[in-house]
Amino acid sequence: MTIAMTPPDGWTDHAAELGISFEQGEIDQLGRYLALLMDANTRMNLTAIRDETEAWDKHILDALTLVPVLAELREGACVVDIGSGGGIPGLPLAIVMPHLRFTLVDATAKKCRYLEETAESLGLRNVRVINDRAERLGNDRGERSPQGRRDAHREQYDMAVARAVGRMAMLVELTVPLVKVGGLVVLTKGQKADEELAEAKQALYMLHTTHAGTIDTPTGRIVVLEKQRKTPRDYPRGDGEPKRSPLGVRKA
Repeated sequence: MTIAMTPPDGWTDHAAELGISFEQGEIDQLGRYLALLMDANTRMNLTAIRDETEAWDKHILDALTLVPVLAELREGACVVDIGSGGGIPGLPLAIVMPHLRFTLVDATAKKCRYLEETAESLGLRNVRVINDRAERLGNDRGERSPQGRRDAHREQYDMAVARAVGRMAMLVELTVPLVKVGGLVVLTKGQKADEELAEAKQALYMLHTTHAGTIDTPTGRIVVLEKQRKTPRDYPRGDGEPKRSPLGVRKA
């Protein structure tokens, strides 16, 4: 059994100041997750952070700054984490919010195997892992059945989250098609959030999505977007196209 990492002195107090509280066993579970991440990182490239104290802040606390936003979701709501990689923010959120269902998506099979093994090791029954590209899932309308379409991904999620996946103009095309009308896209960004938001203005318009607000946190900035209407059928475009040619961004 993996030995859990222990948070640095004052870490839980700092989390409490941000309105983040923990049920019994959750701190230990977060520490086990971090230990599993660091161990897997010796075999594959999951994170550049190797210092334990830094990892508690830049991985765990950074992920948990999303808790106040997700707290508004109903029990059983579905959250998709695009480009999950090492499992951030999806796995820490699944630990402290067991009443929500999380789908972790990554295009790399090796990372998905790690995510599956980690979720199983942590006993997270509210997590599923999908090895696919967001472009394909965003166009997945499911299979026809007498009861209607089944197993769809397009416009099925209450919220999409993403961290360190790419610039916003590209990222919105990967996330917005997955959420329901009225659903939220929550992006963890850095100090260039306003610059990226301005660059993505046309993309948001084309995808019928508005900027609902930006939240400053000790580890970055959280950009919240709200989907107003159904995503036009043309989006998302094919594999890699959103990255090669982001919507509404003129090539230099």
